[in-house]
Amino acid sequence: MNKSWLTLPVLALLLCASGAQAKEWKELRFGTNPSYPPFESSTADGGVQGFGVDLGNAICAELKLTCVWVSNDFDGLIPALKAGKFDAIQSSMTVTEARKKQIDFSDRLYSGPTAIVTRKDSALEPTAESLKGKTLGFMQGTIQESYARAKLASGGVKLRAYQNQDQVYADLVYGRLDASIQDKLQAQMSFLESPQGADFKNSEGISDPLIPSDIALGIRKDNEELKSMLNGAIKALHEKGIYAQIQRKYFGDLDLYNN
Repeated sequence: MNKSWLTLPVLALLLCASGAQAKEWKELRFGTNPSYPPFESSTADGGVQGFGVDLGNAICAELKLTCVWVSNDFDGLIPALKAGKFDAIQSSMTVTEARKKQIDFSDRLYSGPTAIVTRKDSALEPTAESLKGKTLGFMQGTIQESYARAKLASGGVKLRAYQNQDQVYADLVYGRLDASIQDKLQAQMSFLESPQGADFKNSEGISDPLIPSDIALGIRKDNEELKSMLNGAIKALHEKGIYAQIQRKYFGDLDLYNN
């Protein structure tokens, strides 16, 4: 028997999946919140683009599956995943202990520190003492929200949650916020390099156990088949140099994986 047609993804399905499951893997549905450039953002025609999207599409190509992108509010991604609206989350989601109680994660995709953004003429620092009495904005459902509520609210910092990151930056520009808290690189490469961000700056990265930096794909618990497929594809992207090519496209010489 000629087994050359048994690619790794197909073989994995034959070995691990039932007949019903095997028929299901013609496509891979990723849930994402496309308001976080350069990682995930919307295109003019209603599609999605960005570093995370390119990685997701490369994973689908490696698995020889059709990639389908489903836009969703960030704070609703985990409930929607658990409800079966999509197969995995690819939306700059940090791996945390709280999230691991609800869902599983793939191997690490990349890492990114958290920082606050303030006006350049501001002396505000990312501490409760410095931000006391000030208003801090963040995208709801993020680790930055969890950190702000746990470490900053009790110190007198006023907190304001938003459905997406674009709304956070808009209120920062209009003066409704004194600072915003988000992934440092996301702020640098989207907002701070745009005309509206010309008068703003990033703080130093925040080091705290509540804001870990590892980003991965979210998967429903006990889905070892899909987890194995995704981890195999991620490994292949590194071995074939595809990951490095995508990273260079967006970040030049920056290394988000080995930083």
